[in-house]
Amino acid sequence: MGGADGAPADADAAGAAGGDAAGAAGGDAAGAAGGDAAGGDAADAVAAGGVLAGGGLAGGARALIDLVTLETAVDRAAVRYDRAGDQHYDVASALIKSIRGSDVDASMHYLARMIEAGEDPRFIARRLVISASEDIGMGDPTALGVAVAAAEAVQLIGMPEARINLAQAVVALALAPKSNAVIMAVDAAIADVKAGKVGPVPPHLRDAHYAGAKKIGHGSSYEYSHNDPRGVVPQQYAPDVIDGTDYYNPTRRGGEAAYADRVTAIRKILRDRKPDRKRDSK
Repeated sequence: MGGADGAPADADAAGAAGGDAAGAAGGDAAGAAGGDAAGGDAADAVAAGGVLAGGGLAGGARALIDLVTLETAVDRAAVRYDRAGDQHYDVASALIKSIRGSDVDASMHYLARMIEAGEDPRFIARRLVISASEDIGMGDPTALGVAVAAAEAVQLIGMPEARINLAQAVVALALAPKSNAVIMAVDAAIADVKAGKVGPVPPHLRDAHYAGAKKIGHGSSYEYSHNDPRGVVPQQYAPDVIDGTDYYNPTRRGGEAAYADRVTAIRKILRDRKPDRKRDSK
């Protein structure tokens, strides 16, 4: 018996069956490929399916999904859905390491991925503020101000416009001269404190404002550095146990070179003390 258009009914049935079979086979193939492209992770495969379902099958038309399309969808799904997973931390880590490595283009790429993923811009801004001191520091002291300004802009104007402020900060930080001398200095000092190197404050530095302080020698021999034309006097500031220790070891990159010269000159003055001017801090 013929169909509505005169075609044999069994031809319609065959066509339908063939379409179903092709769809099933295509679905199985796409599913398998999707699983492979998603690294075997079921959650990623499901996420990829959601991207495909929402992105390219307009009007209910069937679409041939090849492996390249699936791989693209899986990558997009990872960006869109993995804010709480490993890739969230991987991309954030890659952003900071790219800034540290002065690769401005890679840095911009990872920033874009975080923005596109819907990452909290305040999280991005906090990471940039940390990077400004940890990886740039005195190589360009203005980098911290740039990062803080970007963080404030995020609070002030919000997304999507704040993406521009974040991008400006990323460019500035990535291209700034790098130095980790600040974090190395504070961590070395903290390590010594934890190790018990916490001698008493030298008497001349102790508070002399309360009644009876000077009677016990507190502040009595303190030398006011502004009275010296150099602005620095040969005087002990550190406890005996760490006196002479160099925590801050500047690089000669960027603006830190000037600080390197200055700290050398200052240490020479501070430590050029006569024996009778070395305070007894006991």
